[in-house]
Amino acid sequence: MQEKFDFLIDDYILNKVGIDKNFLSATLSNGLSQNIVQLLANGQMSPARIGQNDDQHKATNIRSDMIYWMDKSHENVFEQEFLALMEDLILYLNKTCYAGINAYEFHYALYQEGAAYGRHKDRFRNDSDRQYSVVNYLNADWVEEDGGLLLLYKDEGTQMVLPMAQTTVFFKCDEMEHEVTVSKRSRMSITGWLKRSIVA
Repeated sequence: MQEKFDFLIDDYILNKVGIDKNFLSATLSNGLSQNIVQLLANGQMSPARIGQNDDQHKATNIRSDMIYWMDKSHENVFEQEFLALMEDLILYLNKTCYAGINAYEFHYALYQEGAAYGRHKDRFRNDSDRQYSVVNYLNADWVEEDGGLLLLYKDEGTQMVLPMAQTTVFFKCDEMEHEVTVSKRSRMSITGWLKRSIVA
């Protein structure tokens, strides 16, 4: 995995966004997408909210995806494999870049037809714990006409990313404004943040 981690981190250092189109194995990507389908069928996916803690609220004009938080206590084998992979990435990032990451959070995200997420950054104004965003796509055979594109607003222009299966995107939470355009078909991903929490 070291080569994959190096590729993602080096691309971030060079371009402010690390993108690896084969970061997740095909088996892992497919297993995670099947789990989202099952979670939806079981009624476990919930409308996403914006804000933090007691200030969380639904704002469908800004964000209209559905989510389910991942947890190591869940018994799904693919979820366990994914979280172990993220823990390995954190260890490598701390070892090679002295990032000081000591926590993380990830959720499944489902954009059904017509769903989108307006331009934003991934860090709360009064909470600097989130350091890096890691977005992992799970969609087979996606084309630009399907919508649901990730748009990254960089100083030199807008970068577009297709949400193709196995692709992982890595960027700094407080640096990169981004949005998800309106999806024209069901779009699945895992989104999360690597955090540096201050321990009292």
